Amino acid sequence: MGPETPTVPDVEAVRAGQPHESGSLQTALGAAFLDDPVFGWLIGAGSRRQARLERFFALQIAHVLADGCVWTSDGLQGAALCLPPGHWRLPPRSTIANGRRYTGIFRGRLPRAVGLLTALERRHLRGPHYYFPYIGVTPDAQGRGLGSRLMRPALDRCDREGLPAYLEASSERNAALYERLGFRCVEVLRFVGSPPLKLMVRPPQPLPTH
Repeated sequence: MGPETPTVPDVEAVRAGQPHESGSLQTALGAAFLDDPVFGWLIGAGSRRQARLERFFALQIAHVLADGCVWTSDGLQGAALCLPPGHWRLPPRSTIANGRRYTGIFRGRLPRAVGLLTALERRHLRGPHYYFPYIGVTPDAQGRGLGSRLMRPALDRCDREGLPAYLEASSERNAALYERLGFRCVEVLRFVGSPPLKLMVRPPQPLPTH
C-alpha cells in the first residue's frame, strides 16, 4: 500500500451557542471588533479596549440568548447574533439595570453611544423582520467563509417565512460580505462625526424548487 492520503478536516458545523459558552463568544466578538471604526469612535484607543468590548458583548449576548439565537461553530471563533420579529429593541428595563456597566464601558463617550443608539432606533426597519445586531469572526478565522455560514441558518428561516433581514454594517468590508448574501443598503447614517453605518435590508429570497 502507498502512503495514506491526508484527510482534509471537515468544515465546522454551525450550531446554536449555549449560555455556558458566553465567555468564549464575548472574547471572540471583542477580537472581531477590535479594529472596527465605529467602536473605535465609541470607545477610543487604549490597552483596555479589548476588555471593554468584551464587557459590552457580554450584555448583548445575554439579551440575544434570552430572546433570539447566537449562531456559532464548535471552535467558537465567531458569532452571529439574531433576534426574531418583535424583539429587536433593547428593553428599557435592561438598559436601566445595566446603566452602570454601560457607563464603565463607554465612560466619557457614553453620550455618543446613547445618541447613536437613539438615531439607529429611529431609522430601524419597521414591520416583521429578523435582526442581526452583531456578526463577528476572530481575525485568525476570517477569510474562510465562516461569517456567511454563521448567518445562513437565520437567512434560510427568513426565506421560509417570507420575511426580510436587517442589520447595520460598520465597515466597507462587512458591507461587501452582506451584499453577497443579498443585503442592500437603504441608508447611510453618520451621527455627529461618527464613521458611516450602512443600514441594510435583505428581502426574502425565493425558495429553491425541486
